Amino acid sequence: MLENDQLQSFLTELRRGSLTLAVLGCLKQPHYGYALLQTMQDKHIDIEANTLYPLLRRLESQGLLVSDWDTSESRPRKYYAINEKGEAVYQELLNEWRKMQRNIESICGRDEDNE
Repeated sequence: MLENDQLQSFLTELRRGSLTLAVLGCLKQPHYGYALLQTMQDKHIDIEANTLYPLLRRLESQGLLVSDWDTSESRPRKYYAINEKGEAVYQELLNEWRKMQRNIESICGRDEDNE
C-alpha cells in the first residue's frame, strides 16, 4: 500500500465513526436526505450521498431515528429525526467523543495553530 493510500485509509476510518455522531446531532431538527447532506457539507463535514443514505437507513433500522414522508409537495420527501433512544445514544457517543478528544490532546498536545 502506498503511503498516501495508507493515509487515506486512516482518514476514512477516523471519519466513519464521527459521521454517525454528526448525523445524529444534525437530526435534532428533522431533515430530508438532501437537506441533511447540504447542512453537513455547509458545516465542512465531507460526506457523500452514497454514504449518507445507507447510514440513515441503518440508524433507522437500529431504532435511533424515525422517519415520515411529506407528500404535500410535488416531490415526496422522507424526513428523518432523532428519537428518544437515538438521543440517549447520541449523548453517550458525544460524551465518549469529548473524553477521547481530551485524552488524545493530553497525549499529543494541542496544535499551536489551534490554540
